[in-house]
Amino acid sequence: SRAQMQTLPRTRPRSIDDLTVEVSIVRPGPIQGNMVHPYIRRRNGREKVTYLHPALAPILEETLGVILFQEQVIQAAVAVAGFSPGEADELRRAMSRKRSVEAIERLRDRFMQGAQARGVDAASADRVFASLQGFAQYGFCKSHAAGFALICYQSAWLKRYYPVEFYCALLNHQPMGFYRPEVVVHDAQRHGISVLPVDVNRSDAACRVESGGIRLGLQYVKEMGAQTLERIRESRACEPYRSLEDFCFRTGLPESVVENLVLAGGFDFCGASRRELLWRLGIVAKRSPGELALDAAGGAVVLKEMSPLEEMRCDYSVQEMSTSYHPMQVLRRELQGESVVNSAELEQRGDGEAVRVAGYVVMKQRPPTAKGFAFITMEDEVGMINVVIRPDVYERYRQVCIFNPILIVEGTLQKRDGTVNVTADAIRALRPGGERTVPSRQGRRAAAHGH
Repeated sequence: SRAQMQTLPRTRPRSIDDLTVEVSIVRPGPIQGNMVHPYIRRRNGREKVTYLHPALAPILEETLGVILFQEQVIQAAVAVAGFSPGEADELRRAMSRKRSVEAIERLRDRFMQGAQARGVDAASADRVFASLQGFAQYGFCKSHAAGFALICYQSAWLKRYYPVEFYCALLNHQPMGFYRPEVVVHDAQRHGISVLPVDVNRSDAACRVESGGIRLGLQYVKEMGAQTLERIRESRACEPYRSLEDFCFRTGLPESVVENLVLAGGFDFCGASRRELLWRLGIVAKRSPGELALDAAGGAVVLKEMSPLEEMRCDYSVQEMSTSYHPMQVLRRELQGESVVNSAELEQRGDGEAVRVAGYVVMKQRPPTAKGFAFITMEDEVGMINVVIRPDVYERYRQVCIFNPILIVEGTLQKRDGTVNVTADAIRALRPGGERTVPSRQGRRAAAHGH
């Protein structure tokens, strides 16, 4: 998540225990309880570790004096207020229920009375209870966080030592997590992994490892149902498809399905442009059922090659990603003269400097714990850009943020503890050539004929 991307450079986990804390700290409970920043400062040696009461020291030592786990809430209630384990668990359960703030308040008097009986002054007891109350917005129990931490470690290990297999598995288990498949593809490419386009002869239904890279699966192409995928597989079992016409004759698939495969690059092995292949498909579709599937290439007219922008649009229209082009790679030339910097160039700019960036939106968040702030993660051809939007700026540009996939952001660069953000002052849409991003089928057909 964006929050983890912002926190990891500050905490730099070095063990499973550190990862367990990392998983727990980016939760509404610790955020509402004002526990995140104190923990980070203490971990980096910029703040002394202190405890709201000496009785909490053995309980909170591993989390540097802040409450991060539900188990610590139980232990704190027992140590400070003399709660029985059952009463403390009642407090924990109250914090995990919806509308739990009211339930916690009902236990406040009992907590304050118990703390007073154990010699804890009212001010200290009140501060301890207030820190517990943050968990009314839900914090993790340690065992739950540890389970996630183990998955984090295993995933990082696989990405480091078996990156091709790791990314291939991610693409075969979508949808999942924060990021769309196209973002996974772009990240793999930035890590030096070749992602090969769909090919009707080489692609299986799912993605697979091929020649040290990843071959995109046919399942990513629109209209690829289970029966269609099986027909493609069975028809090529004896020998590969020789041409577009051969494929149409042997599979008998509807024209719309074959068109999607053409636009996705599934017939690039034929040596013809996608525009020419669409023209040939039109001829094949007009044949009567019993007519021989002669190759139409011999009588093909000369058609203009698709531009990178047109090819990218076709990719996105039928598989919602492009293995050949990143949107910003294609659109970068439209930004010439606008002083737009890419994500890598932000590293060379200074804190507080005015910058202008552009990117493809991969994530938008406006969490209830952020006091009206919104966060957008954009991606360009070389990396990620995190944008922070103040409440007043978001209200001014709300419609732009909601309805446009590619944005230009002007703002101020912020660099803190290894993190890089752009605080937005102005936001506008970047529309390639003034046209819409994904053309209709009729528009694609017209483009294929150069109209």
